[in-house]
Amino acid sequence: MRHHGVYSMESQELKQAIIIRKDLEMGKGKMVAQGCHAAVEAALEALKKDKRLVERWIEQGQKKIVLRVDSEEELLELYRKAQELGVTAVLVVDRGLTQLAPNTVTALGLGPAPAALLDKLTGKLKLL
Repeated sequence: MRHHGVYSMESQELKQAIIIRKDLEMGKGKMVAQGCHAAVEAALEALKKDKRLVERWIEQGQKKIVLRVDSEEELLELYRKAQELGVTAVLVVDRGLTQLAPNTVTALGLGPAPAALLDKLTGKLKLL
């Protein structure tokens, strides 16, 4: 059996992870909106850092996974870990115009980044 080593960056599966705070008990529409903010803002941030990576992710179908955490602390810890690993990480802070108090951290957008790297960060989280 031949071993080919690490996949080239070109063939690596890329994805985004969107993490939503479940403890806030947002309505479904609110949760979806916050997740969309996280996805778009993280993609725009990643575009500034590595345009080719974002283009490859788009070519691959813009894969996303939506996960949940149960506290702001958990979300912030993931944010810190992602930054340490060099993964694009964007926190969504709600303006407080509808269901939530102003400046409530609602969601986190990670990536696009290699799926294997995101899985290391988010592997223990449950799907939303």
